[in-house]
Amino acid sequence: MSRQVAISGACGSKGTLYIGHDGQKGRNPCSSDRTTTQLRWHHDAVTPARQHRIQVVAHRGASEEAPEHTLAAYKKAIEDGADALECDVRLTADGHLVCVHDRRVNRTSNGRGAVSALELADLAALDFSSRRTRELWRARDEEPDWEFLPGDRQDTSVLTLERLLELVADAGRPVQLAIETKHPTRWAGQVEERLLVLLKRFGLDAPAAPGDSPVRVMSFSARSLHRVRDASPTLPTVYLLQFVSPRLRDGRLPAGVRIAGPSIRIARNHPAYIERLKRAGHQVHVWTVNEPEDVDLCVELGVDAIITNRPRAVLDQLDG
Repeated sequence: MSRQVAISGACGSKGTLYIGHDGQKGRNPCSSDRTTTQLRWHHDAVTPARQHRIQVVAHRGASEEAPEHTLAAYKKAIEDGADALECDVRLTADGHLVCVHDRRVNRTSNGRGAVSALELADLAALDFSSRRTRELWRARDEEPDWEFLPGDRQDTSVLTLERLLELVADAGRPVQLAIETKHPTRWAGQVEERLLVLLKRFGLDAPAAPGDSPVRVMSFSARSLHRVRDASPTLPTVYLLQFVSPRLRDGRLPAGVRIAGPSIRIARNHPAYIERLKRAGHQVHVWTVNEPEDVDLCVELGVDAIITNRPRAVLDQLDG
């Protein structure tokens, strides 16, 4: 089967990076300038007014307000003021990176099958909002403040990572992107290979230093992060943790990794471990933090980033 990938629309110049091409103009309603201005990637981590506090990362977009991993969810997160966006990526049968969490599309769409066995055209024919709308909103007292109209098809179709990069570049303000590689997968190291090819086209694969990068790569797989570090040593990586491994209890992380991504359960049950990570000089990005008391705990523990389904609510709590 052909493994060719269609990736387009990137150009870079020394000092300032731009992405986008004429065919992309007018595609993103989040932009205020739809005429001749090229898309510019903002390299600052956060806006100056927010540099003093915890970074708020929208988990799969504003996924409590719109269907996860859809363009609608990420537009909402940007509108709500999220400092960064989180996404999971998987490789399709024809070599495209798409933002889908599960191995199969059954839960999040009106289709069935494994992402790795479907081509992009197959995924594009599915609706990634129908199940969310049907199962979630009928159980809630309040209706969402957004709705899906016939003209919004692109907002609820499968989202490619390329399209998400374009959205972030066109946000009109600094927004970071945290990309999680999902493993195990039949494509193994091709996931990281394709990811780095795409980031290179956007001029984002080799920052001068980790602190200069608006993109970071996350994974539960140490091997995945090793592949990224080996190919691009300055691209920041995050080791995700669902539980505390005995060999890492002293605060160590896999070689070359400087950011820990523990679950909120770890933060609740093992706060001393978070403190050990901080003493070891690591940043700590905690997932998935939705409850007010957990936000307070993260503030108390001095974490660097909160990954949440509710970016607006967390921002309001931190600013309160």
